[in-house]
Amino acid sequence: MTPLADAYFATATGLLGRMRAANAPVLRQLGPVIGRAVAAGGVIHTFGSGHSEIVAREIVGRAGGLAGVSAIVDPTGGVAENVVGYGTRLAERYDQTFGLRAGEVAIVVSNSGKNAAPLEVALFAKQRGLTVVGLTSLAMARTAPTVHPGGRNLHAVADYVLDNGGVPGDAIVDAADGVRAGPTSTIVGALLLNLLFLEVVDWLRQNGHPPPLLRSHNVPGGAEHNRALAQRYAGRLSRPLF
Repeated sequence: MTPLADAYFATATGLLGRMRAANAPVLRQLGPVIGRAVAAGGVIHTFGSGHSEIVAREIVGRAGGLAGVSAIVDPTGGVAENVVGYGTRLAERYDQTFGLRAGEVAIVVSNSGKNAAPLEVALFAKQRGLTVVGLTSLAMARTAPTVHPGGRNLHAVADYVLDNGGVPGDAIVDAADGVRAGPTSTIVGALLLNLLFLEVVDWLRQNGHPPPLLRSHNVPGGAEHNRALAQRYAGRLSRPLF
């Protein structure tokens, strides 16, 4: 591999280990919080604006993941993420269609932690009585003032915070003339969310609740299994399970 690729691999894999350890206390705290919501039949709602949507969708409707996860989708793909008021309207419309219910959980992903749409989704979810988990880069958030009139970044709004450990600007490899390449927010964010869900699965198992885990449609019986799970969440998920 090229020196740049080798440098990225070494730095990124080291970051994965450090962020696993750094976030372990919060992950352990969240296992029972989300586990109780899932055991009660509740839905986990996710939102990410712009590139953060990729991270937020990591845990939506996928094999090996929990069934009751629904994405709040931004149809602009992040273009309107800093239009003040847009995130609130997006959350309101989603709430009217799928329901944001007290006692459930919203996971909001924003690498910078400063953009208006994720902040407004988080604030709306809290007003509705949901527990809000923010996944962000604390280093970035602490150097990037929010554009939202409320003046707070995501880590100051969320009930629980997961830090992806990214540097300001996200990329970690010096490509040329001070320009960096090789972002880390996606791979670290995906790791943290999967670790989080495994904490939830472990809590469910230990407390006598069969985890509602999806199977791959590409294995025998997978589609039928998922259709049966989907009946529990009829009308609640923005992405159908079959």
